[in-house]
Amino acid sequence: MKTAAGVAVAAGALIGTATQLVPALAHAAPLLPTHDEKPTTIGEDVAVEDTALELKQAQPDAAPVAETPQAQPVAAAAPNPAPFGLQNLPPEIAAPLQQAEQTLKTLQQQLNPGPGVVKPVNGQLTSGFGQRWGAMHYGIDFADPIGTPIHSVMGGTVIDAGPASGFGLWVRVKQDDGTTAVYGHVNDMYVTTGQRVNTGDVIASVGNRGNSTGPHLHLEIWDAADNKMDPLPWLASKGVLMQQQWGPDQ
Repeated sequence: MKTAAGVAVAAGALIGTATQLVPALAHAAPLLPTHDEKPTTIGEDVAVEDTALELKQAQPDAAPVAETPQAQPVAAAAPNPAPFGLQNLPPEIAAPLQQAEQTLKTLQQQLNPGPGVVKPVNGQLTSGFGQRWGAMHYGIDFADPIGTPIHSVMGGTVIDAGPASGFGLWVRVKQDDGTTAVYGHVNDMYVTTGQRVNTGDVIASVGNRGNSTGPHLHLEIWDAADNKMDPLPWLASKGVLMQQQWGPDQ
């Protein structure tokens, strides 16, 4: 009982002391200014403005600050393609396979560096490069019906499109690798001299003109010095493989 009474007396004394201190603090220290009040007097405002004007006159004009362009949204990086088409591989396996795939592509480009090449027609090979009937045959022949479209085996520039001795009509294309393709015995021509053609473009149609024993395309390939070369190895070096269908001297 004595302890409880002592606590009550002490609490009453603290409350009384706080009651006496609050009015004293209120009269001793002015309240801090609110956001709507200015802590300085009119004289102080004028002094601050005069000082700012003097500093501005003492400093050179500052260069105009360029507006900072707004940052453009950065597109998310495209995910790496799956190596060899294999999906959902762990990173430790996918990364080496991607390197191996890129290495194989590089080797393919080195082994076949030339531009794309296509077969000129789908007809059967009936005669090859070399001696034939006691004379030199400087190209290969494809048997096909008259009017069959002839495709440019490689992109290049047409350097001849018209009459030619022995061929009746021919088209010659200076190709992008420096060689020249000769298309002989054509029936119709769809290009003109100076025209640019791309690989696979239809440039003429199969015919039977000139010294010919039947409808066919005669194809020659000349090197950069206009030396006639066997078209089959040249085509094979560009990825177009064809099987010979003839015997000797045919």
